[in-house]
Amino acid sequence: MSSSSVLIFGLHYPEPKSTGAGVRMLQLMNLLKSSGFILHFATASQKGAYSFNLDEIDIQEHVIKLNDNSADLILKSINPDVVIFDRFITEEQFGWKVDELCPNALKVLDTEDLHFLREEREDKLKNKKNENHVLSDKAKRELACMWRCDLNLIISEFELNLLISHYNFPEKLLYYLPLLVEDEGIKSSRGFSQRSHFVSIGNFKHKPNYDMVTFTYKHIWPLIKKQLPNAEWHIYGAYLPESIAQLHSPKKGVMVKGRAEDAFETIGQYKVMLAYLRFGAGLKQKCIDAMASGAPISTTQIGAEGLSSQINWPGIIEEDIEAFVRQSTRLYSDKNFWNLKHEKGFIIIKEKFLKDLFESDFILRINDGSERLKDLRANNIIGQMLKHHMLKSTKYMSLWIEEKNKKRTD
Repeated sequence: MSSSSVLIFGLHYPEPKSTGAGVRMLQLMNLLKSSGFILHFATASQKGAYSFNLDEIDIQEHVIKLNDNSADLILKSINPDVVIFDRFITEEQFGWKVDELCPNALKVLDTEDLHFLREEREDKLKNKKNENHVLSDKAKRELACMWRCDLNLIISEFELNLLISHYNFPEKLLYYLPLLVEDEGIKSSRGFSQRSHFVSIGNFKHKPNYDMVTFTYKHIWPLIKKQLPNAEWHIYGAYLPESIAQLHSPKKGVMVKGRAEDAFETIGQYKVMLAYLRFGAGLKQKCIDAMASGAPISTTQIGAEGLSSQINWPGIIEEDIEAFVRQSTRLYSDKNFWNLKHEKGFIIIKEKFLKDLFESDFILRINDGSERLKDLRANNIIGQMLKHHMLKSTKYMSLWIEEKNKKRTD
C-alpha cells in the first residue's frame, strides 16, 4: 500500500452520471485510493448539479483560478508525488507550473481519447476530405503535451497502435488502461422476451452523440419503424438540447427520455442499442454498458473501435444504411441471433475490460515511473526540449495575464 500523494488537475468536476469522461475519472480515483494513495483534485470550474461529491470517497477538493497563483500555492502545499492531468488542455495550463515547482513529481496524462483524431474525423465528414492523420494544430498541441509527460494513459488499443505506428510515439511513454467494469457489474438477468424497443444514449454536449441521434432520426429510424411498426426508439442523454427534445413523437415511435439516472440499468431494459456513430475517438462508454448489461449493439466501425473485432462483435457493425437497418431489424426479431450476440458481450467484458485485469499492474507502473523518473526523463530528449519552449512561452504569457489581473483589482 502506498501513502504517496496524487494531485489531479481537472478541466471540470467529474460527472459519472452524465459523461463517459466522468466515469473514467472516478475509476482512476478509485484505483489509486484502493492502493493507499492520498488524492487531491483541483479545478478552475464550478460545481454543477450533477458533479460527483468527492468528499464521499475522501478526496480533498481545491478551487483554483486560471492565470493566478492559486495553483502555485496548492502545489507547494501538497508537493505531490504524482500529478495527473485529465486531458491535454489542463497540462497546457498547469504543466509548466508542475515542472517548476514540483520537478520530482511523475506527470501523467489521461488522454481519455485522442481529441485531435475525433476532430479530424468530424472535419473529414463535414468537408468530405480524403486526407488521413493530417498533423493539425490540435494534433501538434496534443502530441507535444504527451511528449512532455512521463506517462500517458491510453484507453483504446486502436489509438495505442496508431500513436506507435503512425506518429512514432515511444511505447515506453504509453500505458493502455481502458474503461473498466467491476466483476459484479455484469448482469444477464433479462432475456430476449423480457426486453423491448431500441435505445440510444449519450451526453449531448459531445458532438458525436448529437450527430448520432439526429442522423438516426432522419435516415435510419424511419426505415426500421417501417419494418417493425410496434417498435419504439427511446433516446436518453444528459444536457438534452431543445432540438433533440423536439424529436419526441409517439406517433413515430420516438420517445425522448432525457437524462438516465443509471445508464447501465437503463440500457439493460432494452433489446437493442442503436449507435450509428459517424465520427468520434476512444472507447464508447455506452457500448461498454450495453455489453455488460446484455444489450446487443448496432453500430459502425467508429462505435466498435478498440472494443472488439467484427467477427466477435456483440451485435452488428455496418456503415451502409440499408445493411445497418436490415441487420438491426434481424437482431431485434431473431431470438437465436440475439442470444448469440447477447452472450458475446459478456465474453468481451470478462476477457478485456474487467478491473481485476488491470488494477495491480497499473499501480506498479505508477510506482515504477516515480522510482525511475530521472531515467525516464533522461531518455526523453524531445520531451525536455518541448518543456523548455513551453516554459518560456506559456509561463510568461500566463504571468503577464496574472499581473494584468492584479492591476485591475488594485
